[in-house]
Amino acid sequence: MYWESEGREHTANTIQLALKAAKEQNIKDIVVASNTGETAVLLQDCGLNVVCVTHAYGFKNPGENEMPEETRTALLDKGMKVLTATHVLSGVERACSSKFGGIYPAEIMSNTLRFFGQGVKVCVEVSVMAVDAGLVPHGGRIIAIGGSGRGADTAVILKPAHAKDVFSTRIEEIICKPR
Repeated sequence: MYWESEGREHTANTIQLALKAAKEQNIKDIVVASNTGETAVLLQDCGLNVVCVTHAYGFKNPGENEMPEETRTALLDKGMKVLTATHVLSGVERACSSKFGGIYPAEIMSNTLRFFGQGVKVCVEVSVMAVDAGLVPHGGRIIAIGGSGRGADTAVILKPAHAKDVFSTRIEEIICKPR
């Protein structure tokens, strides 16, 4: 499915398509990028292993996290896993490029993935983070849901690899994304 635009207006349909693909292909793990928790809430009670990957503390404001604590608690109470960590495709490299200029390998990878759209980059990134944290099985097929800002407009089926072997990550299918 190709959306004619980016954005949160595609969130409900993206979730629906991802869950349909999970059922059809017997995929048990979904990783969803959701910095406030709004998108992750839509996956509650879906019967799958849902991992919500948030922005790291300090992403927007020093020492702060964008996900309200009550939302985090609600997601955990519903059996979801919540991962808050440094993003694998930025992290300290962004600090280096901001301070010293230039571009570094992880930023090149990020920008290359963006050829397919911001959401595809996000899907790869959060999946690698989830497999590194042991929250989805290594070597397994999963569905990742991401977006181009708020909400979700992209879903992919992939086999994420650990960050140390990131080039072994394989995108098998794009379920939906903006044109």
